[in-house]
Amino acid sequence: MSIRIDEIPNQFGTKAVLLRKTWCEGRRVRHKTIANLSGLDPAVVDGFRAVIRGGIVLDDPRKAFAIRRSLPHGHAAAVLGTMKRLGFRRILGRRAERSRDLALAAVAARILSPASKLATARALDPETASTSLGSLLKLGPVAGNEMLDMLDWLLERQPWIEKSLANRHLKGGNTLILYDVSSSYLEGRRCPLAAFGHNRDGKKGKMQITYGLLCAADGCPVAVEVFAGNAGDPSTVASQVDKVRKRFGIDRVALVGDRGMLTTARIRGDLAPAGFDWISALRTGDIRKLLRSAAPVPLAPEALVPDAVAEITGPDFPGDRLMVCLNPRLREERRRKREDLLKATEETLAAIAAAAARRKPGPANRDQAMKAIGREANRRKMEKHFEIAFTDDGISWSRREGRIAEEARLDGVYVIRTSLESASLGPEAAVEAYKSLAAVERAFLAMKTSRLRIRPVHVYSEDHVRAHVFLCMLAYHVEWHMRRRLAPILFEDDDREAARARRSSPVEPAKVSDSAKAKADTRRTPDGLPVHSFTTLLSDLGTLTLNYASLPGRSDSRFLLASEPTELQAKAFALLGMDPDRDAYISMTA
Repeated sequence: MSIRIDEIPNQFGTKAVLLRKTWCEGRRVRHKTIANLSGLDPAVVDGFRAVIRGGIVLDDPRKAFAIRRSLPHGHAAAVLGTMKRLGFRRILGRRAERSRDLALAAVAARILSPASKLATARALDPETASTSLGSLLKLGPVAGNEMLDMLDWLLERQPWIEKSLANRHLKGGNTLILYDVSSSYLEGRRCPLAAFGHNRDGKKGKMQITYGLLCAADGCPVAVEVFAGNAGDPSTVASQVDKVRKRFGIDRVALVGDRGMLTTARIRGDLAPAGFDWISALRTGDIRKLLRSAAPVPLAPEALVPDAVAEITGPDFPGDRLMVCLNPRLREERRRKREDLLKATEETLAAIAAAAARRKPGPANRDQAMKAIGREANRRKMEKHFEIAFTDDGISWSRREGRIAEEARLDGVYVIRTSLESASLGPEAAVEAYKSLAAVERAFLAMKTSRLRIRPVHVYSEDHVRAHVFLCMLAYHVEWHMRRRLAPILFEDDDREAARARRSSPVEPAKVSDSAKAKADTRRTPDGLPVHSFTTLLSDLGTLTLNYASLPGRSDSRFLLASEPTELQAKAFALLGMDPDRDAYISMTA
């Protein structure tokens, strides 16, 4: 015998809802109506159906199930979902092993909440987890020593990982590679890589390391190398040439670096013998040589057209193409700043002169004034623009107007230098390529500030420091891809082509598209959703929780239940190519 609810059509075109008892008598099936439920609310009828199937009736909805634990989940799912789409697990290593999963978790944790390796282990361990990251990766208990072992494994895998990234992002006949160098200080015990930096007074400061970052032309990081803290920027170029040629297997390369990096010595000693092309800029001293050059024609800053590119040649740079640009906004800003610094230096000189006038005239007074000048007058690097005379009574000074005018003549003028032929790279494109080094600076900014935090470095052995910097680079690689996809709901330009089309010259400052302006003005997307920074968006996604629940009175019947995403969270998952319902629990199992 069974009890069920049947819906039977009647002559009035509606359905009668009947609670019926059904049983068998021989070969015949008998039915008996217990109650007519047609007049009840459909929700009540559904409740009866649930009870018949074995459900229970609760007088309070809060008793439906118990939440045993809640973990911030949405941001972890978003990061792991991006890694899954990028095939990041396979990039780290093709063989399934514990170190690979820990490395995957460490990269994700660096994006979510950068911390020391011990703190990261605590955040991943089920007992002390602060997000759902460890659960999604099924890591189980995680110890701090495991994270240090993971760094050793990651450093050993670095050449193969970087080659995989290079194969994806460094393609094409003439491959532009952006390269720049930065440094970070160390705290605590001294590392063999560390060297003392220098402060403004020339005295030794904190211990620091130096690292060079290789990026694709669009700014996506592909490789990083750590050098001793006392390594000069140009001295790091040779190792990068060797890396690109031998490890990445790329023969036709144009290396883009700033003027302090790709010096003439490095070009002649490292790039030219390797057959590499390059794009850089001239130093101020080299630009002055062009002013004095007689053949074929001297550089005349007064004849330059603002926001235009003029291609010239110079006798000191045979075979090189030189693109001269004049930025009128930079010219005005430098003149204003110079005048402010000159006035501030004059105030310092006036204070020194007043102090000398109060002292007794004589050689001792002159010596004290000279010491004060040497100690204070050049703090703003402007002493070279003053003629200072010392007497027993005090000091006097005057501006070197000719030297100031000579320096001001080059305000806003910069010269791009390249070995690439005009057929493969036009003048405007060469200037644009050099300005793309700003993408490397943005990478350094993200890696060094509160986003990914290379510093402070909490490990002290040379290998662990190298692996830590590499880990931060991998985290920025994932973040770079996330930012590109999430741009429509971030304070970032999601229509770069339109922004580039608004510029009449690459010398002009970067423009923004109409959609970016609208987002900045209204703080809303065209869909009416609030616009976020990348950091605040991760915080918003973190409010989507993963809950460990159980039925009332049955603590052994535990199950996972993710909260329902908000409209903004659903939009973010859609931009990342994720389905929050499908990918909520097993973001990385496939």
